Amino acid sequence: MKAITNIPFSELHVDRELPSLTKPPVTREQLVQYAGASGDLNPLHTDDDFAKSIGMDGVIAHGMLIMGFLGQYVQELAGTKAVISNFSMRFGAMTKPGDAITCSGVVKQLTEINGNRVAELELIAEKAPGERVGTGSATLTCKIDND
Repeated sequence: MKAITNIPFSELHVDRELPSLTKPPVTREQLVQYAGASGDLNPLHTDDDFAKSIGMDGVIAHGMLIMGFLGQYVQELAGTKAVISNFSMRFGAMTKPGDAITCSGVVKQLTEINGNRVAELELIAEKAPGERVGTGSATLTCKIDND
């Protein structure tokens, strides 16, 4: 993926679609590892029998894992030149083991403020085209002399 900071500012425009990032399919092992790392030990994320006992088809991924995927995506867009701020996400559909998540973004606004170039981004995480598991936004700020 090409960092947005490596795309000349003059080539950015409102509604420009940015390069996407597709994560490998979510695995059960990954859910167990994330549960341990995050401290979110809710069995809904690791125990199929428990998930089925509450009416689910099986385990689902932690919402914050998907937010982490979007965070990785934004960091890769920022590269080493831009600073990320105002990162947020809203959760959508559930992610299950086997779902590959594709993160993408669109430039919503471009401004220059106090010697900085600012790009407001709309973010999307999908498990299939049109099947969003999360949406969000972020601001990338880059000093003009870092261009």
